[in-house]
Amino acid sequence: MPILTELVPTVLGVALLALLATAVLAAYRVPHRWAPALAILRGAAQLAVISLVLAGVITEPVWVALALLVMFGVAASTATHRIGWSREHALMMSTAMFTGVVISFSVVFVTGAIEFSSRYALAIGGIVIGNSMSIATLAGRRFTEAVDDRWDEVEGWLALGATPRQSTLEQARGAVYSALIPSVDQTKTTGLVTLPGAFVGAIFGGVSPLEAGRFQVVVLAAIMAAGSITAVMVAAWLAPVRVRPARLR
Repeated sequence: MPILTELVPTVLGVALLALLATAVLAAYRVPHRWAPALAILRGAAQLAVISLVLAGVITEPVWVALALLVMFGVAASTATHRIGWSREHALMMSTAMFTGVVISFSVVFVTGAIEFSSRYALAIGGIVIGNSMSIATLAGRRFTEAVDDRWDEVEGWLALGATPRQSTLEQARGAVYSALIPSVDQTKTTGLVTLPGAFVGAIFGGVSPLEAGRFQVVVLAAIMAAGSITAVMVAAWLAPVRVRPARLR
């Protein structure tokens, strides 16, 4: 009964926030206005399932590894769909994200910045994979949009004898910078504008603020490293353009 009592206000609050987001988008006639509400609904359902699953396996390395693998697969698939599904795009997103995540993980745990354990691997893994997904998506979309918007310029470079990669180098570099802006801003304003969930959750769990801060700094650095590697690989992979890319939806 106490759980039900707490659940009702939560459901009510989330439902009102979802409706508010939809109403604002509908009033401005934004396409796909139901996307935020559907995302909230899907996220809630997935969190409910994963909470039940992780409660029993969070200390088992094999199951934690499987959970991270599933997270990564969904993240890579989501990022791929955002720039247009194809085998090449799927390979690109998977390779770029995997490289960034593995390298940042290796640095974090090999240096001893964070103790290597199932709990920490799962906590850091979920955060870094999620952010890498967003950065990969932004890098891919920004590059495609920039090339499409400045296609006359790209064609001009090609006509002058530049290689396909050289002709879009400026757009590729700009896409990497743009993709990292949200993460850079969030990182440099942490503690002043935002209090990350990992930091707050650790404190609520009884960890000292200093220890929670140490953990959060490592997480933020891992996000920046993984995101930088991912964004550069995505942009570099897409850079050799020979035909004008289709507009993204």
